[in-house]
Amino acid sequence: MKNFVLIGAGGYIAPRHMKAIRDTKNNLLAALDKHDSVGVLDSYFPDADFFIEFERFDRHVEKLKRQGMPVDYVSVCSPNYLHDAHIRFGLRIGADVVCEKPVVLNPWNVEALMEIEKETRRNVYTILQLRLHPAVIALREAIHKDPPGKKYDINLTYITSRGHWYHTSWKGDIQKSGGITTNIGLHFFDMLLWIFGTVKENIVYTHTADTASGKLELEKATVNWFLSIDASALPDKIKETGQRTFRSLTLNGEEFEFSDQFTELHTRSYEQILDGRGFLLAEALPSIKLVHSIRNYIK
Repeated sequence: MKNFVLIGAGGYIAPRHMKAIRDTKNNLLAALDKHDSVGVLDSYFPDADFFIEFERFDRHVEKLKRQGMPVDYVSVCSPNYLHDAHIRFGLRIGADVVCEKPVVLNPWNVEALMEIEKETRRNVYTILQLRLHPAVIALREAIHKDPPGKKYDINLTYITSRGHWYHTSWKGDIQKSGGITTNIGLHFFDMLLWIFGTVKENIVYTHTADTASGKLELEKATVNWFLSIDASALPDKIKETGQRTFRSLTLNGEEFEFSDQFTELHTRSYEQILDGRGFLLAEALPSIKLVHSIRNYIK
């Protein structure tokens, strides 16, 4: 059994990490969040200690180490712009780190963390869960069997409606979240690069607080993509059903279905990490570079 601590316990994604820690039969010793709306801990680790101040959390982790209960893993679920600092904390205390996407916002942050990994002899793992989806794995295997030079026409549309709260929160601040291409698009971009190869050309048509679109030329595909958090962008047929999310990925005009089995992908990610087969920083770097270039695109 491994000992975990978790940073960012009050966020949307934290329960998936708590579930993954529990389902892999490990223990959460302590959690940190500046907000105290963390009753979800009772559903997974009611005996975990909880802190709202980093300094007291840091001291507690040190005390645990001296008492013979060192932390093996730090799970980072904090706001995007804090990932870099919290990863560094984990490496400094001698733990491996599991970080939610995006692992960091800028490519140079990845490279700096890789240096600290070498110094501490610890690893940073990132959650790239779509790479573990059975349908995605099968597609990648099929694409890799194609004859050289074959290319696909891909259309990616992802609309996930958000209310007015979004722009007031850190997610609405591009300096803190990286904007919607980073916040809601990174997993899809990583998946496409993993399947269809490196970026040859990147064109951005639109990039606002609510909507972004563009075109990618990859080794094996031309990708037209559209991302939005604006409910008015939903297709009429989706609005009529009352749904607030629409996801579509077509390959040469045929729909690629991968909507199922999302809820268990974090647990699968943890299983691989604990087995020494998690996704390291070098594997996250291409998609981090891409969303950074989209964010800073100059027409």
